[in-house]
Amino acid sequence: MRYGSTLHKCVLSLAAACLIAGPAVAAPQAAIGDFGLDLAGGDPAIRAGDDFFRHGAGHWLQTEQLPADRTTWSTLGKLSDLSQQRVRAILETAADGMAPAGSVERKIGDYYASFLDTGQIETLGLAPAAPALAAIAGATTHEDIARLLARPDLGLPTPMEFGITLDRKNPDRYVVMISHGGLALPERDFYLRDDEQFKTIRTQYREHMQRLLALTGQAEPTVSAAAILALETEIARLHWPVAERRDRDRTYNARTRAELDALAPEFPWAATFEAAGIADIKDVVVAELSAIAPLAKLFRATPVATWRQYLSYHYLSEHASLLPTTVDAEVFSFYGHTLNGQPEQKTRWKRAVDATNGALGEAVGQVYVDRHFPPASKAAVLLLVENLRHAYAERLAHSSWMSAETRAIAAEKLALFRPKIGYPDHWRDYSALDISRADAFGNRVRASLYEWQREVARLGKPTDRDEWFMSPQTVNAYYNPAFNEVVFPAAILQPPMFDPAADPAVNYGAIGAVIGHEMGHGFDDQGSKSDAHGVLRPWWKDADVAAFKVLGDRLASQYDAYEPLPGIKVNGRLTLGENIGDLGGISVSLEAYHLSLHDQQAPVLAQLSGEQRFFLSWAQAWRTLYRDQSLRNQTMSDPHSPSMYRVNGVVRNVDAWYEAFGVKPDDKLYLPPGERVRIW
Repeated sequence: MRYGSTLHKCVLSLAAACLIAGPAVAAPQAAIGDFGLDLAGGDPAIRAGDDFFRHGAGHWLQTEQLPADRTTWSTLGKLSDLSQQRVRAILETAADGMAPAGSVERKIGDYYASFLDTGQIETLGLAPAAPALAAIAGATTHEDIARLLARPDLGLPTPMEFGITLDRKNPDRYVVMISHGGLALPERDFYLRDDEQFKTIRTQYREHMQRLLALTGQAEPTVSAAAILALETEIARLHWPVAERRDRDRTYNARTRAELDALAPEFPWAATFEAAGIADIKDVVVAELSAIAPLAKLFRATPVATWRQYLSYHYLSEHASLLPTTVDAEVFSFYGHTLNGQPEQKTRWKRAVDATNGALGEAVGQVYVDRHFPPASKAAVLLLVENLRHAYAERLAHSSWMSAETRAIAAEKLALFRPKIGYPDHWRDYSALDISRADAFGNRVRASLYEWQREVARLGKPTDRDEWFMSPQTVNAYYNPAFNEVVFPAAILQPPMFDPAADPAVNYGAIGAVIGHEMGHGFDDQGSKSDAHGVLRPWWKDADVAAFKVLGDRLASQYDAYEPLPGIKVNGRLTLGENIGDLGGISVSLEAYHLSLHDQQAPVLAQLSGEQRFFLSWAQAWRTLYRDQSLRNQTMSDPHSPSMYRVNGVVRNVDAWYEAFGVKPDDKLYLPPGERVRIW
């Protein structure tokens, strides 16, 4: 099953307490350099107009080491490491056993300590998994399989995923949403492409399944592994291409229970919903509508014995971190090393931090915020957001391609846009969640049940507009179209992404542009389909839709040409929303920076103009090292373009960048003015 709301999740950056102030040289106490910019990180030998990504970050890219337990390493990765270290300190203290029983400190400490107790995990062996494996082995009908797929304590993948989310056409209620799923490899093309590298991955996947099933005493592991791969391949054939799944209109199909039964009668919906504790639901929303009936037929046509093999493997794989080391190592060997190129598994404490954050995120977050996020930081970021809102309003008001009627609703949407900064106003109550210091496996099961029961209890109740879908210690952010809000957790609001002491140009070029990016999701090719109140409905004039599509098509075509690895190209349609967000974010933030100068000249610092510092800050915010396997996987499945194109693909469409760096027609990134895409 899949939990939570469908969101525009994007990595971001933040910076600038002095957003409303006039131009002033930043104090020398900036965390990086004299004014917040890593001047040593660039490579001035590379012309800005040939490769701005390396011009701004080339030395860092050449000299930085990609840690052995990472598939990528970036500015944001370093922030994640810092957050992880801080959370570790919190959890180590909480794990001393001195906190009162039942307190959030005791719960997070016991969860963390249980995950670290590998001695206990080894002693128990496969015993914690035995009841679930026995239930799977005992399934004799397709209805039995459907019940197992729906049990929230098992956490199994299923070709018919369902979860509880916000209703896109009525954001005041929660709804059960059904979509296709059931695949272990990153995307359908991993099963279907005939390139040699994908054939090899499929062979390695089958061999891994065979080894894992043999390790855990499953019968006929060779036969089972082949059957599982064959089944997942058939599921993949019925999946929509990843770019098509972004369409918020096509993936919203309201159906009553009777209509769902008629749509896909081969799937036992009644047994499924009963097992999930939602037997009384009256309606659902179906995402990939045309895939559901064929998947239901495949479900019924696949022998129960094959489903037992499929469920046994996936249950073991999903819970490997809480099973003996031989199982855990085998799962990492394929998913971490083979599939993503990661040389070494993360140390146990890092994984314990991740696991505790996943189960008790806001309980950890309460302590994290108290220690690491002062109220002044929240106030400074809120000022920045308002400056960006003003700049967006200016650009909307002067949009050359948007009609007055559409512009008026867009302005209303911007005015009602809500920022959430740092941490929620109300913390989640974990009192009903039982955590045992001696039961790591059971803790995870109980945490999954707690979360699902919390979701189910909200059906039929008003939506909680104060809820957060990320914890404060997460280095990330998102736009939620149903609530017309952006959310910036505390952990990302720190240097180098947010530094109150940094030069405003640097702050605007880093976090300002990313805040603009997140706000821009409300006006990208999908987020723009929801109105000021978050309701999915048509509100653009037809001529505006047509004009916007022309601009989006041009931008998608630009990105389609980028090829980060031989034979692996960026999908301009898949990444269109994020690329629009990047282009709009940097354009709007630059205007906000200009507004903050109050018609005064920006100072020159280290022989760099304000606009040069702004664009260099953007380049340095996205510096990233990739392992080839990870870069391949991201390019094929992630709506975000690889970092080099988040920089080069954006700046070549911004006139001010050409002026700032003297970019000429013979430079590699040069686009004639008529070919540059300007949306917001």
